[in-house]
Amino acid sequence: MPHKNKMHFEISERKIFLRTFDILWVLLALYVVGILFRVEYFNIELGSWHWAIVLAIYLNLFCGIFELYDLQKASSYYRVLKNVVLATWAVVLLYLMTPVFTPVLPDNRLQILYFFLTICFTLLLWRFSYIALISTPRFYRRVLIIGEPLEVELVALHLQRSDPNYNIVGLVNPGGGDVINSEKLGLEDFSGTNLSEIVREQNIDEILISDVSSTAEGFYSQVLILLKNGFPVKDFNEVYEDKTHRIPVQHIERNFYQFFPLSRSNDNKFYLFFHRLFDILVSIIGIIIGALLLPFIYFGNMIANKGSLFYQQERIGRSGETFKILKFRTMRYNAEPDGAVWATKNDVRITRFGKFLRRSRLDEFPQFYNILKGEMSLIGPRPERPVFVKELSELIPFYDTRHFIKPGLTGWAQVMTDYADSHADSLEKLQYDLYYIKHRNIFLDITILTKTLSTVIFFRGQ
Repeated sequence: MPHKNKMHFEISERKIFLRTFDILWVLLALYVVGILFRVEYFNIELGSWHWAIVLAIYLNLFCGIFELYDLQKASSYYRVLKNVVLATWAVVLLYLMTPVFTPVLPDNRLQILYFFLTICFTLLLWRFSYIALISTPRFYRRVLIIGEPLEVELVALHLQRSDPNYNIVGLVNPGGGDVINSEKLGLEDFSGTNLSEIVREQNIDEILISDVSSTAEGFYSQVLILLKNGFPVKDFNEVYEDKTHRIPVQHIERNFYQFFPLSRSNDNKFYLFFHRLFDILVSIIGIIIGALLLPFIYFGNMIANKGSLFYQQERIGRSGETFKILKFRTMRYNAEPDGAVWATKNDVRITRFGKFLRRSRLDEFPQFYNILKGEMSLIGPRPERPVFVKELSELIPFYDTRHFIKPGLTGWAQVMTDYADSHADSLEKLQYDLYYIKHRNIFLDITILTKTLSTVIFFRGQ
């Protein structure tokens, strides 16, 4: 019997859906309010159509910066409330400050309040409706995984964290035997049961196949029957990469170079030229801003972080070459008397003023000099110390692959994960770094810069 697909929105579809209706509902609400209450500040007419385009651009920009397109956060009433108010405030403020592209400020300043409240309440009403009607179990995709238990444990955790609507309900162990911690994971063990029966009885919408062992020959005929009936059966590695935006290095060791073709942008001279030009322009601006902030940082350092202002440290750059990274010092003097050690979250060696510099990311400003010299880029994997690179290269497969491109001031791993203070954290960061190297393009770069602004605004620097 042919399989009937249940409606399910993929991550990219939901993000496009949110972006599109954010704009449509806000513009419609402003149009209606303008007619009903005679608000003349913002009109959608043939002669002022560009006002709506500018507002749509600002709306998408700040909703992204304030994480309204992060699907995990977009499913929380509290976070939506907080982020919508912040995003609306930023949108309206910038809109008022750019009268060249937007309407001239009205004589009746009360109209600005109407403008703000209309955008804010429209977004809140729409986003709360999205949570209540769309981000609900009726649109969840029920998934069954065929694979080894340890792999499934990792897969289930990461996939459901990345996509709240991707509900992994159970697993089939092709090697047989009981599945350790299946109940703890909230997964049901269907090993030994016919796949067609599982799909029918459990209302499964999709099957993921991991590394099926040679003892599982009987599964191939069962999977083939499902495929003939139009049932979606997908490779775990592809789904994992698509939903989590990271490369599952630990599962593809033997096929790594086949699975990991470098991004075409790494050989695209047009992309590389403008990437470097952007690095130079931003680094010059960053150095100027850093120079303006320098007296305040120097004064704070003199009071609460006594010692030298700048700090140099050897790091590994592109092709394994070493360079001296420049930072504002955030740790106490002689913080490593016994040699290099991992920095940790809430590290006691970090001074009070140093903690402020790190959380605000102000300690990174001197690295614009490294970017201007060409030792670093604005976006790329964060450079590590030689001693840690040697240690991690021996423990983590393909760790040196992250040195294919220049290290960055910010990067995909930095905006997607917390501070790495262990080998496991470094493996997770490597997965994100490799995803960036494989897929790097201008749109991914813009996404990273947007998420970096969110990190700075919400004071999440480590």
